[in-house]
Amino acid sequence: MIERSLAIQQLNTNMSISVKSNRALFDLDLLRAIVVVADCGSFTTAAARLHSTQSTISQKVRRLEDMVGHRLLVRGNRDVLPTDAGQTLLGYARHMLALNDQMLEALAGAMVGTTVRLGVPEDFVGGRTTNALSAFSRLHPQVKLEVTSGLCRDLSQAYDNGELDLVLLKQRRNTREGVACWPERLQWIDSARTPAFELDPIPLVTFPPRGLYREDMINAIESMGRRWRISFTSSSLSGIQAAVADGMGISLLPPRAATGEHRVLGAGQGLPEVDSYEIVIVHRPTADVMVKALAEVMTQLLAGGGI
Repeated sequence: MIERSLAIQQLNTNMSISVKSNRALFDLDLLRAIVVVADCGSFTTAAARLHSTQSTISQKVRRLEDMVGHRLLVRGNRDVLPTDAGQTLLGYARHMLALNDQMLEALAGAMVGTTVRLGVPEDFVGGRTTNALSAFSRLHPQVKLEVTSGLCRDLSQAYDNGELDLVLLKQRRNTREGVACWPERLQWIDSARTPAFELDPIPLVTFPPRGLYREDMINAIESMGRRWRISFTSSSLSGIQAAVADGMGISLLPPRAATGEHRVLGAGQGLPEVDSYEIVIVHRPTADVMVKALAEVMTQLLAGGGI
């Protein structure tokens, strides 16, 4: 009976030791307190640095000592010094506090690291479009917006390759399904200073082969019974605009691309209307919520005629 009682007592003791040894010592607030006291060599200075009181800091150190079962700090002649156990704990404490700071930095970086890659045609860059994109970035500072401007065929290819999350495309109607679409208005333009329309053959300023509007321009001129030639080819909208303005030939562009150096042509010159294009916004069904939010901004801009 006595042996059984002793056995039970020993078991309870072992359980107590086990519970105590498994108790979490990862209270960062307590660890920070003892680290600052050790660094300052004073409870008073540590309390000031931690914006606390000396008694509160002393209580935190005592609580930590109770948890580990060892004296961690001793008062010297002039300052507070760590014991051997205190030195051991301080090494781990500094490491744990550093890891905590690194984790917070990593999480903060993850929040800011949401990237939305947008592709837009060159003639959509500027004006209300870039203002809207800037406003979106300010409204969502956690989003890193990356905008690529270029030819629609290149943007479409980049989207298919997974290089873009959201694209604004000009295409022949019903080429690709999007989350929203609108008819694309086009107009014929000539130079205001040195018109080229009356020349024979009519010089055409166009995008490269397979580029937007090129075949439509050729078909329209041929339907008039007029001869034509390609006088200037450019992958750049600004190049097309400048060539027309300088009298290199006529072209077919959206109204937003016309400038004061251009003269608008149309039915008065016998030129047919070209209405086979549309503007479409495309993103994947599984797109991030921020991609969909930006798509909504672009949709509202287009619906309001702001682009």
